[in-house]
Amino acid sequence: MARFTVNGKPVETERREKLLRFLRDELRLTSVKDGCSEGACGACTVLIDGKPTRACVPWTDRLEGKSVVTAEGLSDREKEVYTSAFGAAGAVQCGFCIPGMVMAAKGLLDKNPSPSREEVAFALRTNICRCTGYVKIIDAVLLAAELLRTGNSLPEETDWSVGARAPRIDVEEKVTGTGIYPDDVYLDGMLYASAVRSQYPRARVLAIHAEEARALPGVAGVFTAADVPGENKVGHLVKDWDTMIAVGDVTHYLGDAICLVAAETPEILEQAKELVRVDYEPLEPVRSPREAMLFDAPKLHPGGNLMAHRHIQRGNPAEAIAKSRYVLTQRFSTPWTEHAFLEPECAVAYPEGEGVVVLSSDQGAYDTQHEIMGMLGLPAELVKVRNCLVGGGFGGKEDVTVQHHAALAAYLLKRPVKVRLTRAESLLIHPKRHPMEMEFSLGCDENGIIQGVAAEVIADTGAYASLGGPVLERACTHGAGPYHYENYEIDGWAYYTNNPPAGAFRGFGVTQTCFCIESLLNRMADLVGISPWEIRYRNAIRPGQALPNGQIVDNSAGLVETLEAVKPYFDQGKYVGIACAMKNAGVGVGIPDTGRVRLRVEDGKVHIYAGASCIGQGLGTVLVQTVCDQTGLGRRDVVYHRSATDTSPDSGTTSGSRQTLFTGEACRRACRSLKAALEEQDLAALEGREFFGEYLGKTDPLGAKVPNPVSHIAYGYATQVCILDDEGRVEKIVAAHVMGRAVNPTAVEGQIQGGVVMSMGFALTERYPLEECRPTAKFGTLGLFRANQIPEVVPIIVEKEGLDVAGGAIGIGEITAIPTAPAIADAYYRYDGKFRTSLPLEDTPYVRK
Repeated sequence: MARFTVNGKPVETERREKLLRFLRDELRLTSVKDGCSEGACGACTVLIDGKPTRACVPWTDRLEGKSVVTAEGLSDREKEVYTSAFGAAGAVQCGFCIPGMVMAAKGLLDKNPSPSREEVAFALRTNICRCTGYVKIIDAVLLAAELLRTGNSLPEETDWSVGARAPRIDVEEKVTGTGIYPDDVYLDGMLYASAVRSQYPRARVLAIHAEEARALPGVAGVFTAADVPGENKVGHLVKDWDTMIAVGDVTHYLGDAICLVAAETPEILEQAKELVRVDYEPLEPVRSPREAMLFDAPKLHPGGNLMAHRHIQRGNPAEAIAKSRYVLTQRFSTPWTEHAFLEPECAVAYPEGEGVVVLSSDQGAYDTQHEIMGMLGLPAELVKVRNCLVGGGFGGKEDVTVQHHAALAAYLLKRPVKVRLTRAESLLIHPKRHPMEMEFSLGCDENGIIQGVAAEVIADTGAYASLGGPVLERACTHGAGPYHYENYEIDGWAYYTNNPPAGAFRGFGVTQTCFCIESLLNRMADLVGISPWEIRYRNAIRPGQALPNGQIVDNSAGLVETLEAVKPYFDQGKYVGIACAMKNAGVGVGIPDTGRVRLRVEDGKVHIYAGASCIGQGLGTVLVQTVCDQTGLGRRDVVYHRSATDTSPDSGTTSGSRQTLFTGEACRRACRSLKAALEEQDLAALEGREFFGEYLGKTDPLGAKVPNPVSHIAYGYATQVCILDDEGRVEKIVAAHVMGRAVNPTAVEGQIQGGVVMSMGFALTERYPLEECRPTAKFGTLGLFRANQIPEVVPIIVEKEGLDVAGGAIGIGEITAIPTAPAIADAYYRYDGKFRTSLPLEDTPYVRK
C-alpha cells in the first residue's frame, strides 16, 4: 500500500500501477493527459514534491509520503493567471498539451519567479506541442510570471469584432484541464475495446481462434468481420478499407484489424487479446511503388495497384523548355511523415434506442457518421456523432480509426464502449504524409522568366486509398508554383503497397512538390545571375493574371506583397534561403463544397451550430467573432456549440483550409438575417427563432474544357526566408503570409509559427522509418522539435482585400507549412554549396546523432 497526497488530499492505493492511470482512472483527474505512455510527450506532467514529472513514468508504490499536484490542484489565482496569460498570448490551439505545459511552467515559476526566455524554453523542453511552435507558449509563461510577481490581472477582452486579438473561446477549459476529450469520458457500465492487429503486412487469414478469449471472465465479446451487420468496407472516399479482415481474405498492412475484443477493464482486455490466436498464410509484401508497378507484382486491391493517376497539361511545356536559354532537371524525394498530434485516437460510443451515439475526436462528424451508417446498415437518424475536443489533427484524423469499432461494439453489446489507440497503434494505423519520388524540369529565358515546367510524381499511398487521390491531385495542380506562365505538364501516380496508408497531411501533397519547384528556382536564379528573391518577383502571379492551371487570380492575390515584406530580411542575411508557396482554400475542382451555419436564439443568447470540426485552428472563435462583428452583440450574448450531426448542419470536413472561408461565409449570411430581425426586435423577443446560412463554393472540375477554369474559390500566398548563423544553425525564419482578412491576428500568428516549426522538422529532423513495411519509430524518436530548439520565428501578416466572401478571410492552416523546407534547403546551399534534393536534409548541424 502507498499513501501520498494529491492536490492536498490524502489518498492510498493497494494497486501497483502507473501514477497516470491512478490519477485518471481512479481519481478522474483528467487534466493529466495520456499522450504517449512512454515518457516522451509531457502531456501528463504533474508536480511531485514540486518537481515537474511525467505521470506515466512513476509507479504508485514508489510515492509513499510524496505530494502530487495536477492542474485541478492549482489555486484559483493560478487558474486565473494562466488562463488569462495563455489566452492573451494565443498559446492555446488544440489544447491537449496545455495542462502539462502549465504544470511544467508552475514548477519553474515556483522556484524562479522571474525567468529569462531561454530558461522558460529549457523548462518546457520535455513537453511536446505539435500545434503552436512553442513561441506563444513561452510568451504566455513569461506573461504569467509577470502577473504572479506583480499581483496584477489582465483586463477582460471586450472587442470581439473581426480583426480583434480576442482570446480563444476555449482557453479556460484547455488551460485548467476541464475540457473533455473522448478519453476523458467515463460512463457507467462502460466497456473497453481494442482490435487484435495483423502480424503480417500481407497474409491470408486462415482461421481466428477466439474461444479462450471469450471464456475469460470479464470479456463481453469478441467480434469478427462476420459480425458486421452492414458493409465491412469503409473508406473516406474509396470504400477499400476493411473494418476487420475476414477469414479467407488477405491483410493489407500491419494495422489491419483481425477481430475486436471488448472487456470490463483495460487489464482484462489486454489479457483477452493475448489469448486470440490467428492462423495465417504469410505472403510476400509489396514494399514500394517501384515493386507495385512491376508486371508480376501481387494485385493488392481488385482494381490493381495503381490507386490514382493524374495528368495535367496546359500549353506545350516540352517545346517551351527545349527553346529555353536555361534548363534544369533534377530528381527529388520526400519521406513518410507522422502527424504526431498529441491526442491518440479515441472514441466512446453508447446505444440509444435502435442506434448509437458516438463521442469522437475527428475532422468531420458527418464523414464519420456516413462511414458508421454503412458499416452498421443504419439510417442517419440512428447514428449520431458528436465531437468532443479534438487534440490535433493536421489531416491525420480525417479517416475513421476507432470510431467505427466503438460504434460496432456498442451496437452489438448494447453497452457504452471506449476504444482508444495506444501511441504505438496510432503511429502504425492512421494515414501518414505520402512519400514521393519526383522529377522536375524547369526552363527559363535569359531574364529568368519561366518558360515551362514538366514533372513526374510517384507516390506511395500505402495499404488503402484514404485521401491519396486528392493529395496526388493537389500535388500536381500546385506543383507549378505561384507563378505566371503558360506551359505546364505533370504526370502523377499513386500506388498501393503494404506499407501503412498515406493520406491527408498539412499541405496536402503541395509540401512535396513545392520542395522541388522552389529548389529548382533557387538554382535557376544562380544560372541567370540574379537573386532568388528577384527571380520570384519577376515571375510572381499578380491580380488579373492566369496561373499555369488557367485560373485568373483575383485582387486578393498577394504573393508580390509577401516578397516585399521579407525583402529587408533577405537582403540582410549572410546565409539566407527563400521559398514561396500558394495553397487553395476549399476542396475545389468541381467538388461540391458547402458551409452551413444555424443560429438559434435560446435563453436570451445566440447559439451557433455548425457541423464543422474545430481541431485547434480556432474555428469556434472565428464564428463567435463573426457573429459579434456582424450583429453588434457582445461576447456574453453568443454561445458556440461543437459539431454534432444531430444538432448542427453539415459544414463539411475540416480540410483544405476551408472552414474559415466556407463556414465563415455561411455564418455571415445567417447573421444578415439575424441582424435584420434585431433591427425590429430585441434579442429577448427573438426567443426560439432560427437563422440559417449556407454558402456553396462553385468551381470547375479538373480538366474542364473552358479557357480559364476556376479551380478553387481562393488561394493563400506565402514567402518564407530562412537565415543561418555562422555555425550553420537556423537562427531565424521569417514567414510572410497573405490571407485576405485576418479574423484574429493572434491566432493567425500562432498558425504561422506552428506550421513553420512543424516543417522545420520535415526539413531537418523528423523520420518515420519502415523496415519490411513495419514502422520502427516511437513518439520520442520521431525527431520532433522541442521548445529549447526553435529559432526566432517572425510571422508577418499581409492583409489584402479582393475576396468577396467571408469578409475577405482566406484559410491559413496549411500554407504555413509548405515553403519552409525549400527555404531551409536553400539556406544550407548558400552556407556550404551542397544542393540537397531529399528530405530530411543530410549533413546539416540539425541532423540527429
